[in-house]
Amino acid sequence: MKKENNNGRESFSSSFGILVALAGSAVGLGNLWRFPYLVGENGGAAFILIYLAFVFLLGIPILLSEFIIGRRSQASARKAFQILAPDENWGFVGLLAVICCTLILSFYSVVGGWGIEYLVKSFKFDFTSASDENLASMFSTFSTSTWTPLICHTVFLSVTAGIVVSGVKKGIESFSKVMMPVLFVIMIGIAIRSLTLPGGEAGVAYLFKPDWSEVDGHTFLAALGQAFFSLSLGSGMVITYGSYVKKHEHILKLSVETALADTIFALIAGCAIMPAVFAFGISPGEGPGLVFITLPYIFGKLPMGGYIAILFFFALLLAALTSSISVMEVIIASAMEEFKLKRKTAVISVFLGIWVLGCLCSLSLGPLNEWKVVGKTIFDLFDYLSANVLMLIGGLLVVFFVAWKLGKKAMHDELTNGGTLKIPNWVIDTLYFLLRFIAPAAIVIIMIFQYVS
Repeated sequence: MKKENNNGRESFSSSFGILVALAGSAVGLGNLWRFPYLVGENGGAAFILIYLAFVFLLGIPILLSEFIIGRRSQASARKAFQILAPDENWGFVGLLAVICCTLILSFYSVVGGWGIEYLVKSFKFDFTSASDENLASMFSTFSTSTWTPLICHTVFLSVTAGIVVSGVKKGIESFSKVMMPVLFVIMIGIAIRSLTLPGGEAGVAYLFKPDWSEVDGHTFLAALGQAFFSLSLGSGMVITYGSYVKKHEHILKLSVETALADTIFALIAGCAIMPAVFAFGISPGEGPGLVFITLPYIFGKLPMGGYIAILFFFALLLAALTSSISVMEVIIASAMEEFKLKRKTAVISVFLGIWVLGCLCSLSLGPLNEWKVVGKTIFDLFDYLSANVLMLIGGLLVVFFVAWKLGKKAMHDELTNGGTLKIPNWVIDTLYFLLRFIAPAAIVIIMIFQYVS
């Protein structure tokens, strides 16, 4: 099998390689705390059903549209729009994606660094005798300090760069093929242990018992937003990975499988976390504190909990890395094509730029906390701009580009691989209708909700 496409561009070597890389991009830190929390706060299984409906009705069509742009152009997010619409000014959409990923990786590498610190703490069994108050103080002291978070940020970003510098097949695909199955196995093992705890059944009920009385307009908006953000839509990641997909691959099938893998992991994470939280009588609405304060407290109280903590924070680090490499690859691929750089040169340049921005994000939680822009620290500003502005605008423009600019004929050509795959016309018609009318309306609703809430 060829390692590259006809234009000399790198490519994934197999359908499984594509799937684990895409799933790794989608599976991130948010799956470990945000999804279980949203499920419990919005009607349990009722929320899950609504979420699944949005994933299939909107998430997969938008994911597919980014796949189409990437594979059809065989180019980075920055260049893809210029190639597909050379006489128009669509190239700025790719630039927005690069800016978005730059902001994401800057603060995400800081949080990934926290995962490294807590993995080290778990190896030292620091959680075995600490109280909830001590753990809260431990996290606050660490995250607002100067040097240790910077060192962890540097290590995390270095590991990310080390994977990406090896290329698509030897770096991203090889890492994902090994580590994604390991990540799933670890989380399944923790889930089994959590489900056997006395009182854990309350956590299962919290996750899976339908409570339609808790469902309101906010529930639908929360499910819609989670479906959008969980699949990394609007950031250029799928476009970039799609450009490494060969012409014979079934991109509709891959889109569905990616969405399913992301959802299954989120449910497994819920089963790993919520039964333990309820078994110890702790509120599940802790946000990020659930990972770095509440769970370490639980691990300290469990038999063999110190070893479970090691597995959990190793899994958390893997989840962070599988996402961070996809974010960095968007920037790397664009830099290589835009400035004609070798991969190693592009990786070093991007690493240095992100390292500086990440240092500012980390320091903004401590020594530079008084530096505010529109009332936000640098860390919070980067988080807000990427998630609440750039990803949404990017997703909206991608949908318009595929449905209104490329059109149905191009969509049919990519879905059927030039007519070699037999896909019912009603499937393509439905997807096209969703992209043309429903998806733009849904994204606009999310944007309005984000800005007025």
